[in-house]
Amino acid sequence: MRIPEENFRPAEINIVPLIDVIFSILVFFVIASLVLTRSEALDVNLPDATTAETRIQPDVTVSVTAEGEIAVNQETIADVSGLIPAVERILAEKTGEGRRLVVINADLALSHGKVVEVMDALQRVPNVSLAIAARRPSSGS
Repeated sequence: MRIPEENFRPAEINIVPLIDVIFSILVFFVIASLVLTRSEALDVNLPDATTAETRIQPDVTVSVTAEGEIAVNQETIADVSGLIPAVERILAEKTGEGRRLVVINADLALSHGKVVEVMDALQRVPNVSLAIAARRPSSGS
């Protein structure tokens, strides 16, 4: 009696599920990295400055929109009089010694007087260094 010869297929590795898993992990890390980036300012149109430098992460970010809306680390403040208590509260929550960095993000269309008013209020907070945010002009212009 003759036993029929079986058709053996060579072993193969199916990589389609592996590619699906890799892309799923990649999407997870891309989304996670977008969530982890800190955005502590309102959306303001910053002025250009050729001497703008990248600095360390500020302790507090004060944003002032073109309409005069003020926010401290995304928390909207009613007016300049509420700025000092809000900044002092945030600085009290943070650990560290010495001078603290407060960055002012002032919109390009904002009047000079409003920026000076905010800076004047922030100067009353003890141990605070002020910086004004700007962006480097694009090299294409």
